[in-house]
Amino acid sequence: MLKEFKEFAMRGNVMDMAIGIVIGAAFSPIIKSLVSDVIMPPIGLLMGGIDFSNLLISLDGNQYETLAAAKEAGAATINYGSFINTVVNFIIVAFAIFILIKAMNAAKKKEEEAPAKPTPPPAQEVLLGEIRDLLKKK
Repeated sequence: MLKEFKEFAMRGNVMDMAIGIVIGAAFSPIIKSLVSDVIMPPIGLLMGGIDFSNLLISLDGNQYETLAAAKEAGAATINYGSFINTVVNFIIVAFAIFILIKAMNAAKKKEEEAPAKPTPPPAQEVLLGEIRDLLKKK
């Protein structure tokens, strides 16, 4: 069973998936900062100064200026602005992983397409060739 697991784990698709997960986890904080600190503020500005992180629907009927104020009041909220940020994060991470896997597959394909070195003839053929050449010289 251990041998079967090792064969499964060493398959190309499983390795690609594992690499994608590791890269995705490593890029997550970077992408989260990119989205919340770089991408969403200009989009919010273009939409009239909206701060997406504070877009929420309060279920208690009160209006809160920020998500922090709603949490401080203990209000139940639907935080759709955070959801929008998370969706943008996902799209960027998925695209980055797609590009990485595509590059790896292209490199693997080039490696597979590279012509193999011709295999040397068997030793007996080499020996017969040498005998033939010696007989020709005589």
